[in-house]
Amino acid sequence: MALSLPVFALLQLRLLDLISTEKPIPLAVLVLLLVFSVFSWTLIFAKWQSLRKARHADGSFLRAFRKAPSLDALAVASEQFRESPSAQVFGYGFEEATRQVKALGQLRNKIAIERMLQMGISQETTRLENRMNWLATTAAVCPFIGLFGTVFGIIEAFNALSGGGGASLRAVGPGIADALVATAMGLAAAIPSAIFYNHFGQVIRLIGVRMDEFALEFMNLTERTYEE
Repeated sequence: MALSLPVFALLQLRLLDLISTEKPIPLAVLVLLLVFSVFSWTLIFAKWQSLRKARHADGSFLRAFRKAPSLDALAVASEQFRESPSAQVFGYGFEEATRQVKALGQLRNKIAIERMLQMGISQETTRLENRMNWLATTAAVCPFIGLFGTVFGIIEAFNALSGGGGASLRAVGPGIADALVATAMGLAAAIPSAIFYNHFGQVIRLIGVRMDEFALEFMNLTERTYEE
């Protein structure tokens, strides 16, 4: 869940209260933080599933790669592993290798194959990192949006206190409530985003290392296949 139940219940009460009392700035702050939180959690679940599929498909493809009798057979089998980043890298390298063999009868430019493999790795890394910047933005910006709401709520509390001529909970309560809810909302949106941004970044780095290692295996197998 994007928010804990107590925070969510408090948020519902404050939103209804802000709408009824026509306080546009605190309402805008809470709605903005709610949008950040909902979208971030949607992205977290989507990214979690996509990375899980990528790692599982990568493991299956690498096992097939090491058991394949030939590169041609593996090229046909790789169509079954569309979620595998290493399978996509294989496609880049295999296309360049077969182009050279068909044109020249053998491998003449290994550097070109290595460049194509690196291009594939770069493309897959970019795909895996898609929308990760949103989590980073949420983690960095939401605490400050919440802080703005906190400061505004405290200002409201002091204005009510000065206008009432005395200290009373009825006077300062709404402003303090706005401040606390804004703080809680800012943290509720930012903390999960920061945690999962770091976690997903580590997973993507591990997949990147696996792709680099696969590129070396591919070059070794290609040289053995076409130079024998």
